[in-house]
Amino acid sequence: MERPDIGGFAEKAREIKECISKVVVGQHFTVDLILSSILANGHILLEGVPGVAKTLMARTISKLIDTQFGRIQFTPDLMPSDVLGTTVFNMKSGDFDFHRGPVFADIVLVDEINRAPAKTQAALFEVMQERQVTVDSVTYPMNPVFTIIATQNPVEQEGTYKLPEAQLDRFVMKINVGYPSPQEELEVLTRHHGNSGFTRLDDLHAVLTVEDLLQMRKLTSQVIIDPSLMNYIVQIVQATRTNRYLFLGASPRASVSLMQTAKGLALLQGRDFVTPDDIQLLAFPVLRHRLMLNTDADLEGLTVEKVIKEIISQIEVPK
Repeated sequence: MERPDIGGFAEKAREIKECISKVVVGQHFTVDLILSSILANGHILLEGVPGVAKTLMARTISKLIDTQFGRIQFTPDLMPSDVLGTTVFNMKSGDFDFHRGPVFADIVLVDEINRAPAKTQAALFEVMQERQVTVDSVTYPMNPVFTIIATQNPVEQEGTYKLPEAQLDRFVMKINVGYPSPQEELEVLTRHHGNSGFTRLDDLHAVLTVEDLLQMRKLTSQVIIDPSLMNYIVQIVQATRTNRYLFLGASPRASVSLMQTAKGLALLQGRDFVTPDDIQLLAFPVLRHRLMLNTDADLEGLTVEKVIKEIISQIEVPK
Protein backbone atom coordinates (compact mmCIF):
# COMPACT_ATOMS: atom_id res chain seq x y z
CA MET A 1 0.00 0.00 0.00
CA GLU A 2 1.35 3.43 -0.98
CA ARG A 3 2.08 5.62 2.04
CA PRO A 4 0.42 9.07 2.08
CA ASP A 5 2.61 12.17 1.84
CA ILE A 6 2.04 14.07 5.10
CA GLY A 7 4.80 16.68 4.77
CA GLY A 8 2.53 19.60 3.87
CA PHE A 9 -0.05 18.51 6.43
CA ALA A 10 2.45 18.67 9.30
CA GLU A 11 3.32 22.28 8.49
CA LYS A 12 -0.35 23.34 8.34
CA ALA A 13 -1.13 21.53 11.61
CA ARG A 14 1.81 23.23 13.34
CA GLU A 15 0.66 26.65 12.12
CA ILE A 16 -2.92 26.08 13.30
CA LYS A 17 -1.83 24.99 16.79
CA GLU A 18 0.54 27.95 17.03
CA CYS A 19 -2.27 30.38 16.16
CA ILE A 20 -4.64 28.78 18.68
CA SER A 21 -2.04 29.04 21.46
CA LYS A 22 -1.90 32.81 20.90
CA VAL A 23 -5.57 33.04 21.89
CA VAL A 24 -6.19 30.06 24.21
CA VAL A 25 -3.77 29.20 27.01
CA GLY A 26 -3.13 25.47 27.46
CA GLN A 27 -5.83 22.93 26.49
CA HIS A 28 -3.39 21.37 24.00
CA PHE A 29 -4.89 17.88 24.14
CA THR A 30 -8.40 19.32 23.85
CA VAL A 31 -7.33 21.20 20.72
CA ASP A 32 -5.89 17.97 19.28
CA LEU A 33 -9.18 16.20 19.95
CA ILE A 34 -11.20 18.95 18.25
CA LEU A 35 -8.93 18.97 15.21
CA SER A 36 -9.00 15.14 15.02
CA SER A 37 -12.81 15.26 15.01
CA ILE A 38 -12.88 17.87 12.24
CA LEU A 39 -10.46 15.78 10.17
CA ALA A 40 -12.74 12.77 10.74
CA ASN A 41 -15.66 14.83 9.38
CA GLY A 42 -17.48 14.58 12.70
CA HIS A 43 -19.44 16.85 15.04
CA ILE A 44 -18.08 17.74 18.47
CA LEU A 45 -19.67 18.15 21.91
CA LEU A 46 -17.64 20.22 24.38
CA GLU A 47 -18.62 19.86 28.03
CA GLY A 48 -17.24 21.97 30.85
CA VAL A 49 -18.08 24.55 33.47
CA PRO A 50 -18.39 28.20 32.40
CA GLY A 51 -15.16 30.09 31.84
CA VAL A 52 -12.85 27.33 30.58
CA ALA A 53 -12.72 28.67 26.99
CA LYS A 54 -15.11 26.24 25.27
CA THR A 55 -16.71 28.91 23.10
CA LEU A 56 -13.40 30.71 22.57
CA MET A 57 -11.76 27.53 21.24
CA ALA A 58 -14.63 26.91 18.82
CA ARG A 59 -14.57 30.49 17.55
CA THR A 60 -10.77 30.48 17.22
CA ILE A 61 -10.70 27.27 15.16
CA SER A 62 -13.48 28.54 12.91
CA LYS A 63 -11.52 31.77 12.37
CA LEU A 64 -8.49 29.81 11.16
CA ILE A 65 -10.48 28.08 8.42
CA ASP A 66 -11.68 30.26 5.57
CA THR A 67 -15.31 29.22 5.93
CA GLN A 68 -18.64 30.74 6.91
CA PHE A 69 -19.16 30.70 10.68
CA GLY A 70 -22.58 30.53 12.35
CA ARG A 71 -23.55 30.71 16.00
CA ILE A 72 -26.80 29.66 17.66
CA GLN A 73 -27.45 30.42 21.33
CA PHE A 74 -29.86 27.75 22.51
CA THR A 75 -32.54 28.96 24.93
CA PRO A 76 -35.72 27.35 26.35
CA ASP A 77 -37.93 29.40 24.00
CA LEU A 78 -35.97 28.61 20.81
CA MET A 79 -38.09 27.06 18.04
CA PRO A 80 -36.92 24.69 15.24
CA SER A 81 -37.59 27.42 12.66
CA ASP A 82 -35.15 29.68 14.55
CA VAL A 83 -32.45 27.11 13.79
CA LEU A 84 -33.33 25.73 10.35
CA GLY A 85 -35.17 28.66 8.78
CA THR A 86 -38.72 29.17 7.60
CA THR A 87 -40.78 29.78 4.47
CA VAL A 88 -42.21 33.29 4.06
CA PHE A 89 -44.85 34.39 1.55
CA ASN A 90 -43.46 36.80 -1.05
CA MET A 91 -46.13 39.38 -1.92
CA LYS A 92 -44.37 40.38 -5.14
CA SER A 93 -43.89 36.93 -6.67
CA GLY A 94 -46.89 35.25 -5.06
CA ASP A 95 -44.65 32.34 -3.99
CA PHE A 96 -43.18 31.17 -0.72
CA ASP A 97 -39.47 31.91 -0.24
CA PHE A 98 -37.26 29.93 2.11
CA HIS A 99 -35.28 32.08 4.53
CA ARG A 100 -32.30 30.06 5.72
CA GLY A 101 -31.58 29.82 9.43
CA PRO A 102 -28.19 30.16 11.18
CA VAL A 103 -27.48 26.43 10.81
CA PHE A 104 -26.69 27.11 7.15
CA ALA A 105 -22.99 27.75 7.67
CA ASP A 106 -19.80 25.71 7.36
CA ILE A 107 -18.85 25.64 11.04
CA VAL A 108 -21.74 26.16 13.45
CA LEU A 109 -21.28 26.84 17.15
CA VAL A 110 -24.33 25.65 19.11
CA ASP A 111 -23.88 27.23 22.52
CA GLU A 112 -25.49 25.49 25.51
CA ILE A 113 -27.22 22.87 23.38
CA ASN A 114 -28.96 21.35 26.41
CA ARG A 115 -30.93 24.56 27.09
CA ALA A 116 -33.36 24.08 24.19
CA PRO A 117 -36.38 21.74 24.48
CA ALA A 118 -36.48 18.35 22.77
CA LYS A 119 -38.37 19.64 19.72
CA THR A 120 -35.61 22.14 18.91
CA GLN A 121 -32.84 19.65 19.68
CA ALA A 122 -34.49 17.20 17.28
CA ALA A 123 -34.28 19.81 14.51
CA LEU A 124 -30.56 19.02 14.37
CA PHE A 125 -31.00 15.27 13.84
CA GLU A 126 -31.18 15.31 10.04
CA VAL A 127 -28.64 18.05 9.48
CA MET A 128 -26.07 16.33 11.75
CA GLN A 129 -26.38 12.87 10.23
CA GLU A 130 -27.26 13.49 6.59
CA ARG A 131 -25.92 17.04 6.28
CA GLN A 132 -29.13 18.33 4.76
CA VAL A 133 -32.25 20.18 5.89
CA THR A 134 -35.78 19.32 4.77
CA VAL A 135 -38.41 22.05 5.13
CA ASP A 136 -41.87 21.79 3.56
CA SER A 137 -40.78 18.67 1.58
CA VAL A 138 -37.85 20.54 0.00
CA THR A 139 -34.31 19.34 0.79
CA TYR A 140 -31.43 21.79 1.09
CA PRO A 141 -27.92 20.23 1.16
CA MET A 142 -25.19 21.62 3.43
CA ASN A 143 -21.65 22.43 2.31
CA PRO A 144 -19.09 19.56 2.34
CA VAL A 145 -17.19 20.91 5.36
CA PHE A 146 -20.31 21.40 7.52
CA THR A 147 -19.44 20.79 11.18
CA ILE A 148 -21.30 21.43 14.43
CA ILE A 149 -19.38 22.30 17.59
CA ALA A 150 -21.80 22.22 20.52
CA THR A 151 -21.17 23.20 24.14
CA GLN A 152 -22.94 22.35 27.37
CA ASN A 153 -22.53 22.94 31.09
CA PRO A 154 -22.53 19.66 33.09
CA VAL A 155 -23.25 21.30 36.44
CA GLU A 156 -26.26 23.55 35.98
CA GLN A 157 -29.48 21.55 35.67
CA GLU A 158 -32.22 24.19 36.01
CA GLY A 159 -33.72 25.10 32.65
CA THR A 160 -31.84 22.37 30.77
CA TYR A 161 -33.02 19.37 28.74
CA LYS A 162 -30.98 16.18 28.58
CA LEU A 163 -29.88 15.27 25.07
CA PRO A 164 -31.40 11.98 23.85
CA GLU A 165 -29.04 9.08 23.27
CA ALA A 166 -29.80 9.08 19.51
CA GLN A 167 -28.52 12.65 19.25
CA LEU A 168 -25.50 12.07 21.46
CA ASP A 169 -24.51 9.20 19.16
CA ARG A 170 -24.25 11.67 16.29
CA PHE A 171 -21.38 13.48 17.97
CA VAL A 172 -18.10 11.84 17.07
CA MET A 173 -16.63 12.95 20.41
CA LYS A 174 -17.69 14.35 23.76
CA ILE A 175 -14.71 16.30 25.03
CA ASN A 176 -14.50 17.22 28.70
CA VAL A 177 -12.86 20.62 29.00
CA GLY A 178 -11.24 20.90 32.42
CA TYR A 179 -9.66 23.63 34.48
CA PRO A 180 -6.21 24.94 33.53
CA SER A 181 -3.15 24.01 35.58
CA PRO A 182 -1.82 26.59 38.08
CA GLN A 183 0.93 27.53 35.61
CA GLU A 184 -1.57 27.97 32.77
CA GLU A 185 -3.91 30.03 34.94
CA LEU A 186 -0.98 32.24 35.93
CA GLU A 187 -0.26 32.71 32.23
CA VAL A 188 -3.89 33.80 31.71
CA LEU A 189 -3.52 36.41 34.46
CA THR A 190 -0.19 37.57 33.05
CA ARG A 191 -1.69 38.07 29.61
CA HIS A 192 -4.70 39.89 31.01
CA HIS A 193 -2.54 42.14 33.19
CA GLY A 194 -2.34 45.45 31.39
CA ASN A 195 -4.74 44.08 28.78
CA SER A 196 -1.88 42.75 26.70
CA GLY A 197 -0.42 39.42 25.64
CA PHE A 198 -3.54 38.01 23.99
CA THR A 199 -4.12 37.95 20.26
CA ARG A 200 -7.59 39.24 19.39
CA LEU A 201 -9.80 37.01 17.25
CA ASP A 202 -10.21 39.84 14.74
CA ASP A 203 -6.44 39.85 14.23
CA LEU A 204 -6.32 36.18 13.24
CA HIS A 205 -6.14 35.25 9.59
CA ALA A 206 -7.34 32.03 7.96
CA VAL A 207 -4.68 29.36 7.69
CA LEU A 208 -6.77 26.79 5.77
CA THR A 209 -9.07 27.13 2.80
CA VAL A 210 -12.06 24.86 2.27
CA GLU A 211 -10.04 23.02 -0.37
CA ASP A 212 -7.18 22.53 2.12
CA LEU A 213 -9.55 21.04 4.70
CA LEU A 214 -11.16 18.69 2.16
CA GLN A 215 -7.69 17.59 1.05
CA MET A 216 -6.70 16.97 4.67
CA ARG A 217 -9.79 14.84 5.19
CA LYS A 218 -8.91 12.86 2.11
CA LEU A 219 -5.39 12.38 3.49
CA THR A 220 -6.85 11.26 6.83
CA SER A 221 -8.78 8.48 5.11
CA GLN A 222 -5.49 7.23 3.63
CA VAL A 223 -3.72 6.84 6.99
CA ILE A 224 -2.62 3.24 7.47
CA ILE A 225 -4.34 1.14 10.13
CA ASP A 226 -3.35 -2.48 10.57
CA PRO A 227 -6.18 -5.07 10.48
CA SER A 228 -5.17 -6.14 13.99
CA LEU A 229 -5.92 -2.60 15.21
CA MET A 230 -9.31 -2.61 13.50
CA ASN A 231 -10.03 -5.84 15.33
CA TYR A 232 -8.82 -4.15 18.54
CA ILE A 233 -11.41 -1.40 18.04
CA VAL A 234 -14.15 -3.97 17.44
CA GLN A 235 -13.21 -5.85 20.60
CA ILE A 236 -13.37 -2.68 22.72
CA VAL A 237 -16.75 -1.63 21.32
CA GLN A 238 -18.17 -5.16 21.53
CA ALA A 239 -17.09 -5.33 25.19
CA THR A 240 -19.25 -2.31 26.01
CA ARG A 241 -22.30 -4.30 24.94
CA THR A 242 -21.65 -7.16 27.33
CA ASN A 243 -20.14 -5.32 30.30
CA ARG A 244 -22.06 -6.02 33.51
CA TYR A 245 -22.01 -2.37 34.54
CA LEU A 246 -23.48 -0.98 31.32
CA PHE A 247 -27.16 -0.75 30.45
CA LEU A 248 -26.39 0.58 26.95
CA GLY A 249 -23.28 -0.19 24.91
CA ALA A 250 -21.75 1.61 21.95
CA SER A 251 -23.11 1.33 18.41
CA PRO A 252 -21.19 0.46 15.21
CA ARG A 253 -21.07 4.22 14.58
CA ALA A 254 -18.75 4.38 17.60
CA SER A 255 -16.36 1.88 15.96
CA VAL A 256 -16.19 4.00 12.81
CA SER A 257 -15.71 7.18 14.86
CA LEU A 258 -12.90 5.61 16.87
CA MET A 259 -11.06 4.48 13.74
CA GLN A 260 -11.48 7.78 11.86
CA THR A 261 -10.47 9.99 14.77
CA ALA A 262 -7.46 7.75 15.48
CA LYS A 263 -6.33 8.40 11.92
CA GLY A 264 -6.75 12.14 12.44
CA LEU A 265 -4.80 12.09 15.72
CA ALA A 266 -2.01 10.10 14.07
CA LEU A 267 -1.66 12.78 11.38
CA LEU A 268 -1.62 15.58 13.95
CA GLN A 269 1.25 13.78 15.68
CA GLY A 270 3.20 13.49 12.43
CA ARG A 271 2.50 9.83 11.65
CA ASP A 272 0.88 8.15 8.66
CA PHE A 273 -0.15 5.11 10.70
CA VAL A 274 -2.36 4.42 13.73
CA THR A 275 -0.96 2.97 16.96
CA PRO A 276 -2.72 1.22 19.88
CA ASP A 277 -2.02 4.32 21.99
CA ASP A 278 -4.14 6.42 19.61
CA ILE A 279 -7.08 4.06 20.08
CA GLN A 280 -6.69 3.89 23.87
CA LEU A 281 -6.50 7.69 24.19
CA LEU A 282 -9.54 8.30 22.00
CA ALA A 283 -11.67 5.52 23.48
CA PHE A 284 -12.70 7.89 26.31
CA PRO A 285 -13.97 10.91 24.31
CA VAL A 286 -15.46 8.68 21.59
CA LEU A 287 -17.31 6.29 23.93
CA ARG A 288 -18.17 8.24 27.10
CA HIS A 289 -21.36 9.82 25.75
CA ARG A 290 -22.56 6.61 24.10
CA LEU A 291 -22.62 4.44 27.24
CA MET A 292 -25.23 4.25 30.00
CA LEU A 293 -24.44 2.87 33.45
CA ASN A 294 -26.84 0.48 35.16
CA THR A 295 -27.87 0.38 38.81
CA ASP A 296 -24.97 -1.94 39.77
CA ALA A 297 -22.49 0.69 38.62
CA ASP A 298 -24.33 3.39 40.57
CA LEU A 299 -24.30 1.29 43.72
CA GLU A 300 -20.55 0.71 43.42
CA GLY A 301 -19.84 4.36 42.64
CA LEU A 302 -18.41 3.69 39.18
CA THR A 303 -18.16 6.25 36.41
CA VAL A 304 -18.22 5.72 32.65
CA GLU A 305 -14.50 6.57 32.52
CA LYS A 306 -13.68 3.86 35.06
CA VAL A 307 -15.68 1.28 33.10
CA ILE A 308 -13.95 2.22 29.82
CA LYS A 309 -10.56 1.99 31.56
CA GLU A 310 -11.46 -1.46 32.89
CA ILE A 311 -12.57 -2.65 29.44
CA ILE A 312 -9.32 -1.48 27.84
CA SER A 313 -7.23 -3.18 30.53
CA GLN A 314 -8.94 -6.53 29.88
CA ILE A 315 -8.31 -6.62 26.11
CA GLU A 316 -4.95 -7.75 24.78
CA VAL A 317 -3.12 -4.98 22.93
CA PRO A 318 -2.01 -5.92 19.38
CA LYS A 319 1.75 -6.10 18.88
